[in-house]
Amino acid sequence: MVKTYLLERRSWIVFFIFQLLLLLFIAYIDPKISLSSIVYVTFLMTLILLFFLAFRYKKETKFYKALQEREKDFDLTRLIKPDSPFEQMIESSFIEQIDYLKTIASQNQVKLEQEKDDLLSWIHEVKTPLTAMHLMIEKIEDDTLKSQITYEWLRIHLLLDQQLHQKRLLFIENDLLIEKTDLEALLFQELKTLQSWCIQKGIGFDIDLQKTEVLSDTKWLAFIIRQLLTNAVKYSDHSDIYIKSYQQDEHTYLQIQDFGRGIDAKDLPRIFDKGFTSTTNHDDQSATGMGLYLAKKVAKPLLIEITIQSELGVGTTIILTFPKSNDFVNVMSM
Repeated sequence: MVKTYLLERRSWIVFFIFQLLLLLFIAYIDPKISLSSIVYVTFLMTLILLFFLAFRYKKETKFYKALQEREKDFDLTRLIKPDSPFEQMIESSFIEQIDYLKTIASQNQVKLEQEKDDLLSWIHEVKTPLTAMHLMIEKIEDDTLKSQITYEWLRIHLLLDQQLHQKRLLFIENDLLIEKTDLEALLFQELKTLQSWCIQKGIGFDIDLQKTEVLSDTKWLAFIIRQLLTNAVKYSDHSDIYIKSYQQDEHTYLQIQDFGRGIDAKDLPRIFDKGFTSTTNHDDQSATGMGLYLAKKVAKPLLIEITIQSELGVGTTIILTFPKSNDFVNVMSM
């Protein structure tokens, strides 16, 4: 800050030094003026200048230091009161800019809320013809055609469901209801939804649930499991998927293991990144890179830890670690 201050005042300092040099030059060329006296006066004036700069430095930089150290937000209450007219101009400009930005932000927030509500409304409206379409599909007698149409219907259904929960995710803290959840009923409900797809791909399930009850939000837990099961089925063919739950060290674990495509080791650190699909299968047009990202985002407020072990060409194991019962004291107090 000292260097900045001196640079800011350099024109005044140069002007003062120029005056002293001019005075010395006049004393030098005019024999009637005592050069030694002028040198003494010049020395005193230089000392006075240094003391003056030191005194003014603290006073004139106090406001700017506060600006430099303030938090990057819209709160100006921690900013010290300006002393000079220029500092008052800066403060006024800040206030005007902040008021303007707050107005713009408020308007954008209203627009965003409106767009979110419109999208949620549209998704709910689309679900009605989708339900009717599913009933119509059930009446199709051609098994091959029925299977193909059901698969496409399921893709639309899952994408809409993903989009719906993605929009609700912003307000998940206000939507949590922690209660005893029947893990077995939840799993079988999700597997029933994927049944036609699994039959088409020749996928079966081996289920071993030693622990059938967990504390969680049923709706959001179902969404997490839906994303994980969808991934397991999508990247598997003609193989079984093993699902088991167990309890260890007061934690409940749910493990989903498939023997499908697997994940390359270099991709594992990035699989929860938004939009990340794969570096080994660029031709996979069905992947959105949102399933695991959203599952991880939902798991955080539920205090669920998701870990993945995978080997390319061998398969993938996903483990959900549920929190201890007393860990939900903070969640329930939201």
